[in-house]
Amino acid sequence: MAYILEVCVDSTASALAAKEGGADRLELCADLIVGGTTPSLALVRQVKETTGLPVRTLLRPRFGDFCYDRWELAQMAASAAELVAAGADGIVTGVLTPDGALDVEALRPIYDAANEAAAKANRPVALTLHRAFDVCRDPFAALEAACGLGLSTILTSGQAASAPQGAPLLRQLVERAAGRIEILVGAGVSPANLPALTRETGASAFHLSGKQVLDSRMTFRREGVPMGLPGFSEFELWQTSEDTIRNARTVLDTL
Repeated sequence: MAYILEVCVDSTASALAAKEGGADRLELCADLIVGGTTPSLALVRQVKETTGLPVRTLLRPRFGDFCYDRWELAQMAASAAELVAAGADGIVTGVLTPDGALDVEALRPIYDAANEAAAKANRPVALTLHRAFDVCRDPFAALEAACGLGLSTILTSGQAASAPQGAPLLRQLVERAAGRIEILVGAGVSPANLPALTRETGASAFHLSGKQVLDSRMTFRREGVPMGLPGFSEFELWQTSEDTIRNARTVLDTL
C-alpha cells in the first residue's frame, strides 16, 4: 500500500524541513501552538514557491470552538477564495451547529467560494473537514454529510485525545467511508506508533507536525514580560523536525 504523509506546518522553515524529510503534502496554518489559525496569503505564496508541494491551508478565523457567527462565516468564505487564488491546493475547515452537528448550510458557501476560485484558476481544489469532526455529536452522520458535500478528506483522531486512543473508531470510519472519502489520521501520530496505527485503523493517510522546540536566536532577553499565552516562553520556537518526518517516511515506506 502507498501511504500518504501530510505534515502540518506554520512557517516556511517548517515547510522546508517537512519537504526534505519526505512529506507528500502540507497543511499550512498560523499559530500551531493554539491548534492553528488561518495563515497569511504571503505565507501561502512563499511556501508554495519554496517547496512546490501540494499545500492545503487551514481556514480557522480564531482559536476556540467551531460555532461561528455570521461575521466570521462571511470572513471564512472570502478567505477561502483568497487562499485558493494565492495558490492553495486545498482548504481545511469545519463548522458545527450549537448542538454539535456538522453545519452543512454554513459550510456550503465556504466550499462554493473555494471551488469558484479554483475554477477561475483552472485547477482543482481539495476540500478537507478538519478536527471539528472530533468534537461533533455523531461521527457517522458527519461522515455522510461530508460525503454529501463532495469533500475529499476528513482529518480525525477518532474523537479521542490522540489517534492511538481513537483507533477503534478510526477503523470503523475507514470501513464506513469505503473509499468515498479519505480518512486522514492525525493527533499524536509519530514514527514510533505508525506501524500499530496502520494495522489497527486500516488507514492509508497520516498527519503529524513532527515539532521540536528550538531556542530563540535572541541573545538579549527581557525576562518577565509575557506576550501571549501564560506558561509559554517568548524565547522558544516550535518547528518541524526534518529527522522526525524522515523517520515517519521511512516507517511508512517499509510497511
